Amino acid sequence: MSLANSPKLLKGGLVVLTPNGSGVSRSIALQYNPDTLTRSYQVQGSGGDASSGRAQPYRLKGPAIETFRLDAEIDATDHLETPEAHASTVAHGIAPQLALLESLINPSVDQLVSLAAQSAQGMLEILPPEAPLVLFVWSKSRVVPVRVSEFSIIEQAFDPGLNPLRAKVSLGLRVLSSDDLGFAQKGASLFISHLRGREALAAQATNASLSTLGLNGLF
Repeated sequence: MSLANSPKLLKGGLVVLTPNGSGVSRSIALQYNPDTLTRSYQVQGSGGDASSGRAQPYRLKGPAIETFRLDAEIDATDHLETPEAHASTVAHGIAPQLALLESLINPSVDQLVSLAAQSAQGMLEILPPEAPLVLFVWSKSRVVPVRVSEFSIIEQAFDPGLNPLRAKVSLGLRVLSSDDLGFAQKGASLFISHLRGREALAAQATNASLSTLGLNGLF
């Protein structure tokens, strides 16, 4: 039995917005929070090399490109314990949840049909359909616009009809910065809020003394 005053466990997940960011299309909560979340950065800098004979001051052209990587577990066991309340799981296993994640990386059938119709009409310039804006949510203090850059599924168990019952999903998410989106976009304001939050956290870190580094002073 859980205690009444025990903290509520938040779920990580994804929120799918409409392409212009004006509303929520879908929200996807991870069934189980992954044990690890890998973050990597590619620095966007210029200068600092000595190829011209004299090193130039190193400059940061824009925000570093941040990437998240995580493995999510999806399991039908809990739902199958109460089959009367989860008819979809009984009929399809976890296939609906997997299909929902797959929709993040595929245009819709309607969009494909529209592109084919435009091509058949002889249109010279056909713009690919704009993908929805996806937000990675890892607590209320970490909400960032992302693009799914890597996606793989390992299906690990099946029912008699070969519907998947358990799977591990690996996601690679590239954070979209204000450089990518432009400041007028809704996603850009969310990125700036994310970056401002990181700066606020950095300000709370304890400053090490120079003596800790074996120095008496620099000037």
